[in-house]
Amino acid sequence: MSGWIMLAIVAAFTGALLFAIGFPKRLWTIAATALTLGATGYAWQGSPGLPGHSVLTKEKTGEVDPGMIELREAFFGRYNFSYNYFAVSDSMMRRGRPDLAVIAMRGAVAKGPGDAGVWTGLGMALAEHDREVSPASKLAFDRAMELWPQNPGPPYFLGLYYARMGQFAEARKWWVKAIELSPDDVSYRQPLVEWLARLDEVIARQAGQGPQQPPVPPQP
Repeated sequence: MSGWIMLAIVAAFTGALLFAIGFPKRLWTIAATALTLGATGYAWQGSPGLPGHSVLTKEKTGEVDPGMIELREAFFGRYNFSYNYFAVSDSMMRRGRPDLAVIAMRGAVAKGPGDAGVWTGLGMALAEHDREVSPASKLAFDRAMELWPQNPGPPYFLGLYYARMGQFAEARKWWVKAIELSPDDVSYRQPLVEWLARLDEVIARQAGQGPQQPPVPPQP
């Protein structure tokens, strides 16, 4: 089966899954980015993209996902120090200048070195610029998790970028951590659980095991 046909099948399955669980449509693109594009390129080994190429290279330049912004605000809040710098970084991304987004977020961490939000933003900007979770990007995410170890945002976004690269086992580790840190009553927890279950299906197919029973993530 060709890669593009598989892409259509996976996209349809993902959309049906999100609809079935009642996931807000405004956040669908987050799951689609991580699971539809990544899963097709890697779980079936090489189609439609070239093997080993980062899924980040397939992103459209100049776009910032509104769903990602909303989820980021749920993790880190609005109208605070990090929010202002996120807005600047988003503006640079829309202009197709991830290099300027990195500069903006580096300025943010220089002014607020104790703010986990801006360190997360720096990790995200570096991942976009480098088209991978580079050592510098990983270092920024690690610093964010050191500063705010109870916040599920840094491990979630780190896992998201690993998923977009096709490194699903590494993505799974960080999504499990994000779920462990998410309170039972927050709106984003159930979608994280569903994405993890879908990711486990992809990992099982990649290993040639076929579908497996999705794991039950640990409760916080």
